[in-house]
Amino acid sequence: MNEANEAVQTENANEQEEMDFATMLEESFKDTEKDALIEGVVVEIKDDVILIDVGKKSEGRLYASEVTDADGNVTCKVGDTISVVISGFKNERPIVSHKKAIKKVKVKEFIEAHKEDEDEVLDVKVVNKNRGGFIVESTDGIEFFLPRSQAAVKDMNALMGKTIKVKIIKIDSENESIIVSRKKFLDDERKKRKEIVQELIEKDEIVEGVIKKITTYGMFVDVGGVDGLVHYSEISYKGPVNPNTLYSEGEIVPVKAIKYDKEKRHLSLSIKAAMPDPWDEIKGELENGDTIQVTVSNIEPYGAFVDLGNDIEGFLHISEISWDKNIKHPKDYIKEGEEIDVEVIEIDPVERRLRVSLKSILPKPFDEFLKNFKVGDVVVGKVTTITNFGAFIRIGGIEGLLHNEDASWNRNDKCKDLFATDDEIEVKIVKIDETNEKVSLSKKDLEDSPIQKYAKTHENGDIVKGKIRDIKDFGIFVELEENVDALIRKEDLGPTPEEDLKVGDEIEAAIAFVDDKKSRIRLSVKSLSRLKEREALKEINKEDKMTLGDILKDQLK
Repeated sequence: MNEANEAVQTENANEQEEMDFATMLEESFKDTEKDALIEGVVVEIKDDVILIDVGKKSEGRLYASEVTDADGNVTCKVGDTISVVISGFKNERPIVSHKKAIKKVKVKEFIEAHKEDEDEVLDVKVVNKNRGGFIVESTDGIEFFLPRSQAAVKDMNALMGKTIKVKIIKIDSENESIIVSRKKFLDDERKKRKEIVQELIEKDEIVEGVIKKITTYGMFVDVGGVDGLVHYSEISYKGPVNPNTLYSEGEIVPVKAIKYDKEKRHLSLSIKAAMPDPWDEIKGELENGDTIQVTVSNIEPYGAFVDLGNDIEGFLHISEISWDKNIKHPKDYIKEGEEIDVEVIEIDPVERRLRVSLKSILPKPFDEFLKNFKVGDVVVGKVTTITNFGAFIRIGGIEGLLHNEDASWNRNDKCKDLFATDDEIEVKIVKIDETNEKVSLSKKDLEDSPIQKYAKTHENGDIVKGKIRDIKDFGIFVELEENVDALIRKEDLGPTPEEDLKVGDEIEAAIAFVDDKKSRIRLSVKSLSRLKEREALKEINKEDKMTLGDILKDQLK
């Protein structure tokens, strides 16, 4: 009995073992068939599923969306042969994919075409990630595997969705897989860059580069696969320039490597170092005093920059543009792009400095003034500037000064109270200083002075009264009438004690002399005493004569 039971148990165990083996074998077949490329036949098209005969017990299920065009039409029909890949099983029924089949075909073709190109550089997009690394895809849909160790990135999420450059490091034809590396690409690029930079620095040669990007501070130029910066100060011998006005992206330019910063890995390039130095060309050719033709390239409030046409720029200061001392802005006299003749007033090839003058070759306004005007001329001028001490009046091409004391006979009048800028007034030229090129003007000289008017009704010897206006060491000033002052010198005070006199006191004196041309009146208290004595004697003599006459008259009667 026991033997019989043991036999039954053994038989059952064998059957179970056979079943387990069959299951394992079936699963093994499934794993082998999974991802295999199969040419299937469309046997039925349902709403969203297409059944494909893939040579199995059950038809494979293909989602219709994989073979539907942009208009929503299924692109295959019953009986068509279609490439599919078994991507899995559901309830023993194969799940197939047409898109994966297309990718698999592309991978096969790629592998066949690139068996010997494991160092090729590819542009791929990171589309997925797993614990081992990333799935990257080329623009034509070929998938590659980028191991994490070859990604050269710490944060796995940093690369997701980005397009990167990689190199093929392994092609597995048997498993139809391609492994790529970003790390190898970057390492090779650094090595290549180092070699190119070293060669550029050592050879010190002029090479051609392509402008990749233009910024406000310069241009990035590609030289043999390495980007270098041409700073805006290294573009032209004129000095810093705006690269946008001279170049455009994609343009080929000659450059020279001038510096490499190993720590920052910055390559500095120069365009001007790749060109002949124009300052060497003008050595001995240009001297102070030479007249040259230039083009106004840039205008600033303080002056203008002028181009000589050979990458040399000179500076025209605002004070050298015109003889007019009241220039508000250079744009009032010159404009950008205008060609003008100028005189070289300073040239220094060592310091690369050139200064020019426009006014030096223009007629000198003061010389023109001397030809047309002289002292004593009465002219009409325009008020240009008013100051606390007077006003400047433009006459022809120069400005003359009308001092406050020459503006009016009223000593309290000031130019700022009498005139306004741009007023046209009549003045008299009273002085021309040719050495210092200064002209003095007068407005009050156009009318009689108060003293001239006073002189018409007074003469020497007249006894007058006035108020003391000021006391000086040499004498006192007396106001006889409004704006009519006279001077009594100390020696002419006579017996009058000086300490008894004070401003505002009334004083009586005799007119010593009147100089109406120089507007001067001198008084004398000392003369007053003598005059009064004479007057008294005259009166006495007059009385005596009348008495004697009367006596004679009486005797004759």
